Amino acid sequence: QVQLVESGGGLVQPGGSLRLSCAASGFALDYVAIGWFRQAPGKEREGVSCISSSTRYADSVKGRFTISRVNAKNTVYLQMNSLKPEDTAVYYCATGGRCALPLRPSAFGSWGQGTQVTVSS
Repeated sequence: QVQLVESGGGLVQPGGSLRLSCAASGFALDYVAIGWFRQAPGKEREGVSCISSSTRYADSVKGRFTISRVNAKNTVYLQMNSLKPEDTAVYYCATGGRCALPLRPSAFGSWGQGTQVTVSS
């Protein structure tokens, strides 16, 4: 059974950092694409970053966010630096799709429950 569990969200001041984790079970993430998405209140879910054999980033986070993978822990991370209030959203990881820009939520079939990130002073 494919399962993804996100963690690491929280409240942070503008300019701060957070590291999100996406722990996978029921499959090995070594050879599949894992995407990070986010959804702010009243907005559509949007792609943030993706990792497979390479990495992809949305323009809005490029240079600030870094996606990585530790196969031994079957976990993907999203390091978020220089956070802005507009980064506030529920962040989800997902699999079953491809790391092609633009990242389309509809292309990913298995999702975690999400973790809230709030950037506010």
